Amino acid sequence: MFGSSHKGANAYAKVGLETGVVASSPHKLIVMLFDGALVSLRAAVVHMKAGEIEKKGNAISKVIMIVENGLRASLDKTAGGQIAHSLDALYEYMGRRLMLANLTNDTAILDEVHTLLADLKGAWEAIGDSVNTVAAPPPRPTAYDSLAPRTASFVSAG
Repeated sequence: MFGSSHKGANAYAKVGLETGVVASSPHKLIVMLFDGALVSLRAAVVHMKAGEIEKKGNAISKVIMIVENGLRASLDKTAGGQIAHSLDALYEYMGRRLMLANLTNDTAILDEVHTLLADLKGAWEAIGDSVNTVAAPPPRPTAYDSLAPRTASFVSAG
């Protein structure tokens, strides 16, 4: 009778996630990428130990996609200088290690990548939103806005 409540709950969870992504700062989005990669890594370990080859492969592929198309692709090597280049090399290393772990069913490699990602996430969280705290001035209206606040101009009856 109420079999679709699980489906409804999933829809609300999806809306919550999408709203969180849209409303997040670039800093928070990177933290979310780290979180997603770490969760998928743990799932890959569980599937690897259970012998669930397809699920393991899907979980590892998800981590690789997050690292390559999320974390690595978001690096600005011009503005980031040597740190960005070092992170790029580290993300490339992680991708190679993840592929090897998938081929050899080696949970130790997954644990290694998990440790690297967890350390990077911790460093990123320590930075905080301080890089995004410079407030931009509010946009100036370009046309008449009837709802915009106006200053009152009173004439003295003198």
